[in-house]
Amino acid sequence: MSLREKYNKEVAPKLQEKLEIKNVMQIPKIEKVVLNMWIWTYIRSGNKDYSSLKQHLDLIAWQASTVRYAKKAISNFKLRAWMPVGLSVTLRWDRMYNFLDKLVNIVLPRVRDFRWINKNGFDKDGNYNFWIKEHTIFLEVPQNDVVKTHGLQITIKTTAKDKEAWKLLLEELGFPFSK
Repeated sequence: MSLREKYNKEVAPKLQEKLEIKNVMQIPKIEKVVLNMWIWTYIRSGNKDYSSLKQHLDLIAWQASTVRYAKKAISNFKLRAWMPVGLSVTLRWDRMYNFLDKLVNIVLPRVRDFRWINKNGFDKDGNYNFWIKEHTIFLEVPQNDVVKTHGLQITIKTTAKDKEAWKLLLEELGFPFSK
């Protein structure tokens, strides 16, 4: 059973019951997942070609990533305007559910010394943010092509209104939070 089917058949009714929601449209759901990779330090160290990192992120997300550029120059950091600083991908609908299913069931258990994910990553707007130190834990990344491992920030945007609903939604979807 895919994560989307699990949400529709099991998680949504449980959330409606536990949160005492009367209108079905108010049940919390996931809107989008955003993947960010910081490449500025890679470029600053003298490497001008970040195409392999872009290709790796494209393989992880199953869609093309966009390059994010600096908006203004900061001389203390040797950063110039319009210098590439990151890569970003926004996942929605089926790709979002497929990525989350892969993340929870395959990728996170592969992390060396995995000790759950932090339950304090929620912000006031209903987002859950966490960081993966190595992008090479994804099966899609060819291990022979990796020059340097990079971190990957994952942001999960939900429609929930309070912290209890955010946490309950992600726990019911199978996210391994620390106890």
